[in-house]
Amino acid sequence: MHSFLALFTLALPVFTSALGHDSVSRRHRRNPNRAASAPHVRKATYTLKDMYQGQSFLDEWDFFSQSDPTNGLVDYQTKQAATSKGLAYVQDDGTTILKVDNTTTLQSGQNRASVRISSKTQYSSGLFIADIYSMPHGCSVWPAYWSVGPDWPNAGEIDVIEGVNQQDLNQYTLHTGSGCSLTNAQVATGRVLGTTCTSSNGDNSGCAFQETDARSYGHTFNLAAGGVYAHLLADDGISIWFFSRDEIPADITSQSPDPSSWSTPSAFFPSTSCSISDHFYDHSLTIDTTLCGDWAGAAYGGACPGTCADAVADPTNFDSAHWALNYIAVYQS
Repeated sequence: MHSFLALFTLALPVFTSALGHDSVSRRHRRNPNRAASAPHVRKATYTLKDMYQGQSFLDEWDFFSQSDPTNGLVDYQTKQAATSKGLAYVQDDGTTILKVDNTTTLQSGQNRASVRISSKTQYSSGLFIADIYSMPHGCSVWPAYWSVGPDWPNAGEIDVIEGVNQQDLNQYTLHTGSGCSLTNAQVATGRVLGTTCTSSNGDNSGCAFQETDARSYGHTFNLAAGGVYAHLLADDGISIWFFSRDEIPADITSQSPDPSSWSTPSAFFPSTSCSISDHFYDHSLTIDTTLCGDWAGAAYGGACPGTCADAVADPTNFDSAHWALNYIAVYQS
């Protein structure tokens, strides 16, 4: 927790942090048509391996229903419970919805029903493209799209989307076992928040970048009809890009992605100070929304009134606390 406070202080005035999600396994505007500007990304042909989309989406994911490892005030639901309560479903247009309960009035300090899912398939490399129409946001809300391997943190964690409360800039974070740090950060456009990737139960900050595009998170992300987050897990490094809805590269839309032609990534974690293959393997993609907990609770305040526990008790605070997912595509080279 000491490391969380240090990173939180470093990032002021914007709320930032990234605490490991322990897998129990725990947990600037850019032109997409610009000529090749990601020279560290090798050109390769990527073949679609898995497409998570449409009516079969929920069948490809496991529902986590244990206590929240990040100490959030949530009651994660089984698949049966989540679907029967209308917290997880696929719309007629193929959009997958994952919600926080926004109808039940609780007592302050009670847990609210929510959803956390992880892909049944695991990955040790690949190009992952997530097209998202909207994400959860609001007081007490802590959403994340991430991947994690077994025996946290030794097989690594990659936080692609993460933020809390009324935050308006996304954060990208790695958590690893011993022996990893962030170097050569100038290759990315994001703002460096921390360079020590090694994490533990007592030091969970990880190495992190903060996005600079104001459309990258929460309300402003949703106003733009969302966009695409893409990340490349390769032996020579981990790269993460954000494209707002009207700037998604045509090669992504046509399912022929070429990351070497994309703009400079928002975050780049090179292998120069971290053996990627040794520290990131057997990852399950994970999507969740927790409430309060180790980050959102600690950072609660500012434009958010009262206490975090009081916010969780009021269902009207969660009318915008849902994911609307078009697809998640996994490519291999």
